[in-house]
Amino acid sequence: MRRVVTDGWRLALAGSFGLCGLLATSAPAIAGAHATTITLYNGQHVQTTAALVRAFTRRTGIKVSVRSEDEGALVNEIEAEGSRSPADVVFTENSPALESLQNHGLLAHLPVAVRSASTGRFGSERGDWVGVTARVSVMVYNPALIRAGQLPRSVLALGTARYRHKLALAPGETDFQPIITAVAARDGTAKALAWLEGMKANAAGHLYPDNETVTNDVNRGLVALGIINQYYWYRLRAQIGARNMHSKIATFAPSDPGYVLDVSGAGVLAASRHRRAAERFVAFLLSRAGQRVIDRSDSFEYPLAKGVPAPAGEAPLASLRPDPISLAKLGDGRRAVQLLEQAGLL
Repeated sequence: MRRVVTDGWRLALAGSFGLCGLLATSAPAIAGAHATTITLYNGQHVQTTAALVRAFTRRTGIKVSVRSEDEGALVNEIEAEGSRSPADVVFTENSPALESLQNHGLLAHLPVAVRSASTGRFGSERGDWVGVTARVSVMVYNPALIRAGQLPRSVLALGTARYRHKLALAPGETDFQPIITAVAARDGTAKALAWLEGMKANAAGHLYPDNETVTNDVNRGLVALGIINQYYWYRLRAQIGARNMHSKIATFAPSDPGYVLDVSGAGVLAASRHRRAAERFVAFLLSRAGQRVIDRSDSFEYPLAKGVPAPAGEAPLASLRPDPISLAKLGDGRRAVQLLEQAGLL
């Protein structure tokens, strides 16, 4: 997952045409489509995005120039570029990046046909971006070091002395921000800060730059447990084989602020010079063809297009019982980053 970039990151068409029209397989549906190239600022997984771009170009004839970077860096860049941005589409791993761009007026309003393809609650309340996939935060733990019955029911317990030297954490991951925001929203800033300070003490010696390292070290028995998004565990299992998995995953109690559904999404830049083609790309991400590309990739994320099932072996999306906090209340991540800085974790 992408890491936090603290500099800067701290801080209309009518829906008269349908999704099928946007995704018509005939490239000439857009005048000169064979010559159209859109620019994608990509903060998502490089391999999955490359597969999506290839499939989209085969289907539409529209070419895509991809610039992949940390999503925080992309947000900073788009905000600095403003109306001069060469980007047509932005595709991020986490909703706060898109909320930040929306709050700065840098995203275009999407047609109803595009927005309606995604499950309604997984996108912008204003209609400026759509959710494409989702992940859920879980605990990864090693049963040789901690029994399932010893796992906390609430993420707040991980800030207590009971879990001293048992915790692995990647505080700079943008995945972690929604959990912090959810804790602060429920229990207040002071309690959230005290909790972060407790987790910092408990994770001494096991503060990592990314969630891949957290997942690997828990699986190897170097530390008892960590907080990750579920797909890291499934991806590691695919890489090393089920027989080499010595760890398991578990959720916090239903509605706990540590049990957060995090959304990856996409939006069209207000500065786009190829608005219709950009909208077609976003529509493709939510189409069955696009979601099949995601499903066949190693992302192991939950598809958000209506009627598309969860990845094989994972709990159905509808069965999850995460914190009910809305994406709008998860915000743009600024509050979380400020708390991380105050706790000395950034």
